[in-house]
Amino acid sequence: MAGRISEEAIQEIKQGVDIADIIGDYVQLKKQGRNFLGLCPFHGENSPSFSVSPEKQIYHCFGCGAGGNVFTFLMEMDQIPFQEAAARLADRAGVMLDISASEKNGESFKLNEYADFLEAHALMAKFYRHLLLNTDEGGEALHYLHERGFTNEDIDRFQIGWSLPQNEFSLNVLQKRGFDPGRMEQAGLLLKNEETGHYYDRFRGRIMFPLQDEKGNVVGFSGRSIGDAQPKYLNSPETAIFHKSRLLYHFHAAKTAIKRQKQFILFEGFADVIAAVRAGFDQSVAVMGTSLTEEHIRMLKRTSEEAIICYDGDNAGVNAAFKAAQMLDKNGVTVNVTLLPDGLDPDEFIKRNGSESFTAYVKDASLTLMAFKMEYLKRGKNLRDESQKFRYIEDVLAEIASLKKAVERDHYLRRLAGEFSLSLQALQEQEKAFFLKKRAERPIHQDDEKIKMLVQKARPMKQYPRYETAERRLLAHMLKSPDVADRVRTMLQGEPFTMDEHQALFTYLLGYYEQANAPDTASFLTVLPDDQLRRLAVDISLMTVSDEPSEEELMDYVKEINKQRRRFEIEEKKKERDEAEKRHDYVGAAHILSEIIALEKLFSR
Repeated sequence: MAGRISEEAIQEIKQGVDIADIIGDYVQLKKQGRNFLGLCPFHGENSPSFSVSPEKQIYHCFGCGAGGNVFTFLMEMDQIPFQEAAARLADRAGVMLDISASEKNGESFKLNEYADFLEAHALMAKFYRHLLLNTDEGGEALHYLHERGFTNEDIDRFQIGWSLPQNEFSLNVLQKRGFDPGRMEQAGLLLKNEETGHYYDRFRGRIMFPLQDEKGNVVGFSGRSIGDAQPKYLNSPETAIFHKSRLLYHFHAAKTAIKRQKQFILFEGFADVIAAVRAGFDQSVAVMGTSLTEEHIRMLKRTSEEAIICYDGDNAGVNAAFKAAQMLDKNGVTVNVTLLPDGLDPDEFIKRNGSESFTAYVKDASLTLMAFKMEYLKRGKNLRDESQKFRYIEDVLAEIASLKKAVERDHYLRRLAGEFSLSLQALQEQEKAFFLKKRAERPIHQDDEKIKMLVQKARPMKQYPRYETAERRLLAHMLKSPDVADRVRTMLQGEPFTMDEHQALFTYLLGYYEQANAPDTASFLTVLPDDQLRRLAVDISLMTVSDEPSEEELMDYVKEINKQRRRFEIEEKKKERDEAEKRHDYVGAAHILSEIIALEKLFSR
């Protein structure tokens, strides 16, 4: 696809989609008046400051200043060019784009640099699945899967396949389809023999589990051996399209269920996810051979702020669960933890005890984060030993003191008192000492959310100089009316705004109104060349101004701008005079001084 998309097509696309629906695929939004509010996906925050206006079809973050329309949102979120964003939205809106017509403009459309990586992975996922389901060579692997509880529905839902135990099957398939072997090595599908220079398949004789990114593209594979071949699981290497720290297994398919259930269940591996989905937990996701990362949390938090962690029941799994729980809690996610008995992983537990038993554990036996910490802190301690018992009690008291709600602190203090037949009053006194110590050590910027909200409410709105306010208000009126824009142009008499970015918006807006008959901020944003101007336009469009400004109001703004222009001229003249005096050009300095006096007289009128 190449060239500029017509304004008519852009309007048709915009009318066919709702910005709140599109952004809702990425951000958990809540209705607030006429707008929607959520956590900004462009910077980390715990208090929502990201606003979406279906009425204006724009978004704006009051925290970082991000702003734009539905096109710019996709461009920023997925790092794609405008044409690709328009193509996606056109598909969503059921709009046919006239590609041939747009190509006549002669502008090149920058294709995704790694489009061949994605196409090759999609191709091989289909081939692997075909080999598993429709060939004699895949019969053993299919029988293996069925024996281990995988249903045909599982195989279909998760696109499971089989790679032949041959060195060059995938190589031949890819070459016949025109893919360059060197590029396919970079994509992680092939390996290269450095001695011979020959390429061969990375995955051979393995059950293949496709790994999808947030958009649903296959970006890698995990291949499981069915014999004694090592490693048991072979994963794609880190590539330009596959990053373990930013990929969650099943996340693309689980997003809708997560939003519906208002929670996600986090596992350690994809086999656990498949078993959990089979048990009815469609909101299941898993990390891929790595610890939970900040990138993972940002992805998850956009869909829900409640988590259930269900890792393996062995020591390594419990330790990993504790670390993940701490990270999620730090990022404002409410955490519960499911501890499975006998050191079993979720997949093994479901196979041994059935889906109903697993459901009961998840729904009824999950521990709150504090309850999980109490169990975790017992590990490795002999509570019959007095010194170890008191050390455990002190550790728990320190954790209880970190709880924000007094009712929670009281609950767990009573629980601790009952467990060891201790005086509640004594525990309360010691916990209070921990609490006061923590509060004294806590930096001001980490204070209670309530205090932060009070500070935010008390914080004054950003103040602009009079001339800047005048320019912003003129632009706000112009964004609402092409007639006002024309009136302002006449009043300025060819003089520019004092601020370059305001002048740029003014120029683009006049050009936009030559093509458009009605004001439309969301459409206007598509003609702006950079993100900084788009953010400024969104910010100004959110200003409250009258629908029909009087001639006097507009002229007052223009006069304020003219005054500032005179101020700038006087400052420049003063600099010129100083330079002339330094050169001992006293005649020139006197002439400039007379110009300054004339300008100051004009300014004083």
